[in-house]
Order: sequence, then C-alpha cells, then structure tokens
Amino acid sequence: MDIKNIKAVYFIGAGGIGMSAIARYFIKKGYVVAGYDKTPTPLTQQLEKEGMLLHYEEDVKEIPQACKNPKSCLVVYTPAIPSDHQELVFFQQNGFEIQKRAQLLGTLTQSLKGLCFAGTHGKTTTSCMCAHIMHQSHPDCNAFLGGISKNYGTNYILSSQSEFVVIEADEFDRSFHWLHPWMSVITSTDPDHLDIYGTEEAYMESFQHYTTLIQEGGALIIKKGLALKPQVKPSVKVYEYALDEGDFHAENVKIDNGNITFDFISPVANVPNVSLGHPVPINIENAVAAMAMAQLNGCNAEELRYGIKTYHGVDRRFDFKIKTPQLVFLSDYAHHPQEILQSVRSIRQLYKDRKITAVFQPHLYTRTRDFYKEFAQALSLLDEVILCDIYPARELPIPGVTSKLIYDNLADGVEKLMISKEQVLKLAEDRSFDVLVFLGAGDLDSYAPQVAKILEQKAK
Repeated sequence: MDIKNIKAVYFIGAGGIGMSAIARYFIKKGYVVAGYDKTPTPLTQQLEKEGMLLHYEEDVKEIPQACKNPKSCLVVYTPAIPSDHQELVFFQQNGFEIQKRAQLLGTLTQSLKGLCFAGTHGKTTTSCMCAHIMHQSHPDCNAFLGGISKNYGTNYILSSQSEFVVIEADEFDRSFHWLHPWMSVITSTDPDHLDIYGTEEAYMESFQHYTTLIQEGGALIIKKGLALKPQVKPSVKVYEYALDEGDFHAENVKIDNGNITFDFISPVANVPNVSLGHPVPINIENAVAAMAMAQLNGCNAEELRYGIKTYHGVDRRFDFKIKTPQLVFLSDYAHHPQEILQSVRSIRQLYKDRKITAVFQPHLYTRTRDFYKEFAQALSLLDEVILCDIYPARELPIPGVTSKLIYDNLADGVEKLMISKEQVLKLAEDRSFDVLVFLGAGDLDSYAPQVAKILEQKAK
C-alpha cells in the first residue's frame, strides 16, 4: 500500500506504549485513527481525548466504517495479539494491508534518518534522553519512544522539518529487523525473551543481524565489553562507549548531595562540566550514549550540555513519587535480572546507610523460570524483599513456576515476604519504610499513586 493512499489507520492492541506513539503520529497528521484494546487504561483514555476511536470488546461490528475499506485503511497490530483474534481474522480475510508496528517504523526509517536504540535494557531511557537533546537543539527530531517522557508528557515527538527520527528498537519477536537505522546505539545484549528465541545463541544472532541493517555511511555506538560481534557494512563506523572507558565515556564524575556532574569525553569534541538533570548514577552511562548519538548528528557542546541538564526522566524509570529526608518512594520498570542489579546498585549509591525495601512483581512465567536464581541474586543486595505474584502478560501459567522460586533463593539475612499485589495498600498502611521501591514491568505500578498518598498522610 502506498502511504499516500491511506485515509484511516486501525490499531489492534492500541494501548501499548509503542503502538500508542504511532497512533498519535497519525492523529496529528489528520487521519481517521481507531482501534481495539483489551482493557481501558489512563493511556487509552488519553488517546480517546486526542481523537482516537477506541473500543474494548473483541467485535468486528465495533470497527468504524471508515476503517472497513481495504484500499484506504492500513491495519497495524502488536505481536501480543493472538492469531485467532476476530478483528485480525476479519482484516486478513478481506484483503487489508496488515503490518506489525515495527514494519511501519521500518517504513519511516527509509524516509527519515533513523536514530535507533537497541538493547535488552537501557534503550528507553537512552532514546528518550537523545530525543530530548535533539528536539531542543537545532537538528530537532521526530521520536517514537518506549516510555512517557516527563519533559513532554508523551511518548511521541513530531517535527515538521527535521530529517531525523529517534526510535526504540525492540528485539522482542525480532521486531527490530524491520528497521533501517542511519545510526544505532546498542546498550546491552543480556539474553531475554527466551520464550521467543529459544537459546542465548539465537538471541545474539538476532542482534548480529540487526547490525547488518545499519545504512551505508552510518554508525554503530556499542557498549564496550559486549559479547556481540557486529557485522556492519564496510562504510559504517563503529564506536564504543562505557561509563569510564571507550571512544565515548565520562571522566571527573562527581556525585554529591543529590547532584551529579561529569565531563563528556568524545572523539568529536569533549564537553566539560555536564550536569545530569535526572541525577541517578546509572544515567551517567545512559547520558554518554545519548550525547554520543546527538553529537554525531550535529548537536553542539552547548546544546548537549543544556539537553542533559534539562532532561527530566521517563515515567516508571527511576520515577520518584516521594523524596524527603525521612522517606523515599520510587518506581522502576526493571524486570530483567541485570536491570534490577543496576537499579539496586544506583539506589545503594544514592542512599548508602538507609534500609531499602523492594516490592517486586516478576514479569512473565518464562522469564521467572529462566532467571529465578539471577533475580534472587540481584534482589539479595537489598535489605528487604517483598514478592508479589507473577504478572502473566501474554502467557499462561507454567506448573511449578511462581514467585516462591525467587523467594526460596534469596540470600540469608534478607528480610522477605510474599503477598498478592492487592495487599500492597494494606502493607503501606501497616508499615513504616525508609526507602521503598516498586520493581517490575507489570501492573504493580498502578498502585503507586495510592501508596504514595497513604505514606504522605501517615507522615503528616
């Protein structure tokens, strides 16, 4: 389908963070935009306010008339949608152009210069950082992000004149193979999604193939020390980055009283005295990658410095709900053992002598089955661990796979408890906390506003 002939776009699984970003793009462009999602959420409600026609029953009759012409309606779906979904089957049987979200992003990276961020973890924060730097600088950018940027209150940025588009490149279901990056950052390659890939080798091969897709004359900025061996085209430049080594890195790092500053070291031009606007230790390395990408695409020293200083973070990524001398409460999307390890280490750096309690909701039965020992090892760096039931997402239960696998493998000396997520509010009412963090990619975070309210009222 020629994109010029499209008059309507229909989204199956519209409420996902990545799908909603593309939906917003088409809403802004003036198309008829409609779709289905399983349950209403604050995000779907916001999409409806912005003009999207949404329904929550799997029913072909609910599809608007404007979306029933195969010559003018493009259908976009998420891989999480089952193949027998009534509406998907209807579109398949009636000759509609049906694309995965990543296919559509791939089309956009052919018409714009795609600045793509891939990796098991770190890609959302790093891509949001880069998008903010670029958007407030002279090159500007479009962006389709995997999280809600706190600077913009959305997961999408539109520019009428910029040739750049910042994209979070998702390895789930090999979606990032549809992309045609001009440049890419790869933050990490710790094995994940083994329910899709089967083996660690297949996971690494998928990343290796992704590196072949970078366009001639482009660049790869890869975290130093990864096992991945890139297979880029001869004209693609390869740079390494890390916290304190590589082509791009940080020096003269100072963490003091909630503030973080560092010098950005680069083969293009060093940028001294950078102040981190969202002062979390792990964000130093994220900032190095984001600044590297922005600098290679035309941002000058002042724009880089200002962009990082004014970066406010991403919802659910080290997201502080309460931050007082007496009590800290934050939420973090960390749901892979390595993400949790980095999150816990950052919290420890910030709050060295305080009792840290985590409420963790594991995400997926397969991920818990594959990594329960690694989860327990990372969580054992905390003082207290409270485990909720596994969030199933797209999966059915696996016999014998529960949160107790993690619970039983926590180190001696760690206080531990198992509860249902519904008991979190009573926990907040009954207990006092010093530093409390919610961890996970499920729906535990939906209780965070109520928990914050309870804890603030108790503090008064």
